Amino acid sequence: MSPQRVAQLLRHLPKFDDPRLLVGPSSLDDAGVYQLDDDLALVQTVDMLTPIVDDPYDYGRIVAANCLSDAYAMGARPLTVLNIVCFPAKLDIAILTEILRGGCDIIRECGALLIGGHSMYDEEIKYGLAVTALARPQDVLVNAAARPSDLLVLTKPLGTGLIGTAIKAQQASRAIIREATAVMTRLNKHAAHVMQTVGVHALTDITGFGLLGHAAEIAQSSHATLRIRAGSVPLIQGTIELAQMDLLPAGSVANREYALTWTKRDKRIDALLFDVLVDAQTSGGLLASVDPAKADALVRKLRAAGDKASAVIGEVIPRKRRCKIELVP
Repeated sequence: MSPQRVAQLLRHLPKFDDPRLLVGPSSLDDAGVYQLDDDLALVQTVDMLTPIVDDPYDYGRIVAANCLSDAYAMGARPLTVLNIVCFPAKLDIAILTEILRGGCDIIRECGALLIGGHSMYDEEIKYGLAVTALARPQDVLVNAAARPSDLLVLTKPLGTGLIGTAIKAQQASRAIIREATAVMTRLNKHAAHVMQTVGVHALTDITGFGLLGHAAEIAQSSHATLRIRAGSVPLIQGTIELAQMDLLPAGSVANREYALTWTKRDKRIDALLFDVLVDAQTSGGLLASVDPAKADALVRKLRAAGDKASAVIGEVIPRKRRCKIELVP
C-alpha cells in the first residue's frame, strides 16, 4: 500500500496501551517491540512479496533477506521464522520447493531457525516471513532519535524497483540482474552489527516507500528535516537508464506523488534522479543518523565489512515547516 493509505488505515485502528509495548504501530518504525523483562525485549515483524526476479531460488533468498531486514533495523537478533506462502495450484510444486530452499539458505545464514509456516492456494505467487527477534531494551534502535547536525549514512545502492520492472518487461541485462540480485540477497546483519558497534542515533531500512519515504519517517518521528544530497546517493549502475525508459513501478509512482507534498527539491536535480530516490526498494540498505564525529569511521567499517556502497548522503537539520526532506545536488 502507498504511505498515504497506510497512514489512513492506522488512524482508524484501535490503539493498544501497555507500558510493555515499547514500539507499536503508531511510531512508523520497522517492527514492534514488546518488553519481556528488564533485560530482554521481543521484536516482531512480517512481510511478503510477489516475485521480483525470474529465478525461484533467488526470489526466495531476496524475500528472506528483505523480511529479516526489519529486525536488523531495530538492532535485534532474529531468533525464529515462520514461512508464509501463497501458490497457484496449477504450477509445478518444484517451483515452490526452490523458493523455500532459497529462503532457508538465507535464514541459516542469519542464524535464525525456521519453525513452521502457513500456506494457501492463490492465483499469484507470494512468499514472506514472520520474524521473531530479540534485543536488550536499551539496545533497540528506532527512527525517532535523529538529532540536528547528525550525518546520514546509507549502506546499499538504490534501483531495485526499477530493475524488477525491467526484468518483467524483459528490458534488464544479465549484468544488472546479477548486480541487483547480489544487492537484494545481502543481509543487513553485518551492517547492523557495525552500526551497533560504532553507535548510531536513529536507524531504518529502505524498502517499499523508497529512500525519500523512509527518510521522511525519520524526519517526522524525530521532529526534524533531513537534507539529502542527491548526488551522493549510491545507485546500481544502469538505474538511471531504466528510469529513462519509463519503467517506474506503480508503487514508486505513488511514492513520488506522496513525496512531492513534503519535499523541497532543488531545481537542478533531474526528474529521473528524483524518480530513483522514491523508487520502491526490495531488501534495500540501512539508513542511519549518526554523530558527525563517528560518520567517517562508520562508513569505513561498513565498507570493510562488505557493504562497499556505504556513503554519507546528507544530514539532519532543524525542522522546517512543511518540509520533511530538503533535496539538494
